[in-house]
Amino acid sequence: MLLTGITMGCPVGIGPEIILKYFHSYKPDGTFSPVVIGDLEVLRRNALHFNISLRCVHWTPGEIPSPGTVPVYNVGNLPSDILRWGEPNRDTGTAMAKYIEHAVTLARQGKLSGITTCPISKAALQKAGYSYPGHTEMLADLVGENQFTMMLAGDRLRVTLVTIHCGLGAVSANLNTGLVLQRIILTHSSLCSDFNIAKPKIAVAGLNPHAGEDGLFGPEEREIILPAVQQARQCGLDIDGPFPPDTVFLKAISGEYDGVVCMYHDQGLIPFKLLHFRDGVNVTIGLSLVRTSVDHGTAYDIAGQGCATPDSLAAAVEMAAKIAQNRKSYNTNLA
Repeated sequence: MLLTGITMGCPVGIGPEIILKYFHSYKPDGTFSPVVIGDLEVLRRNALHFNISLRCVHWTPGEIPSPGTVPVYNVGNLPSDILRWGEPNRDTGTAMAKYIEHAVTLARQGKLSGITTCPISKAALQKAGYSYPGHTEMLADLVGENQFTMMLAGDRLRVTLVTIHCGLGAVSANLNTGLVLQRIILTHSSLCSDFNIAKPKIAVAGLNPHAGEDGLFGPEEREIILPAVQQARQCGLDIDGPFPPDTVFLKAISGEYDGVVCMYHDQGLIPFKLLHFRDGVNVTIGLSLVRTSVDHGTAYDIAGQGCATPDSLAAAVEMAAKIAQNRKSYNTNLA
């Protein structure tokens, strides 16, 4: 039985709500079972607040989760008097980090086959003394690996990012041929091992309008991106580009490509969320650890109102289990 650990995310965001709603609709199929790494009492208080009839129970690693319950690996107990919907603080930041740290430890011990993370507040993480710009960088540091990136995955589109959390004005300075090539190789490897695509075909987006128009609108395509594409071809990868960013995503959703390598965060996320706003999944590729995440934030503006939907969480948990299964088969076939 594959066990996917769901980290609770920010206790005053929508994480606890979507977890409870997910478990309320969860139908065991014998292939995997979800467990929560979080705060048992916070989840119980949320169940009362949202009038969700579920038993939140202690879970000990190695136990088979009981059907019809929310099994929780309890990490800390936040008192209710310091929690306000949509108002993260140092204590909630510390709690978020601890959920992640414990989940990584359990995964590395083989107690979990993968991790799905609910959204956190980066500002609260900083208040708690953690200097990471986001979830992805924290996870990579915890497992001691430095070749990774974000892939956003759905049924119609998969995009990966060369630069992740940096300002738009810093993108060009952060691009180099080696980095673009690394992201291309990570994308190819993930499509093979995580998504069971034997011979993936990859498109690469340019940075500038018209993919630079032969240098007229910028040199990055000619000097940085194209050399990376050429080197990837020399390694035997099936890859094309750089394409003008305004046409490359249409090629992908039309079935010409299995994934698109994008130069910066919003270049990939804007078209992706247009198609997969409710069911998109954030996958950290390149790590030995299986990690998926919802593709939305803490949604503090609606926290506590009962209107958050668990669609992205459900997709992320199912994808984590599928990736773990695919990796196992892929590694067996390589052996």
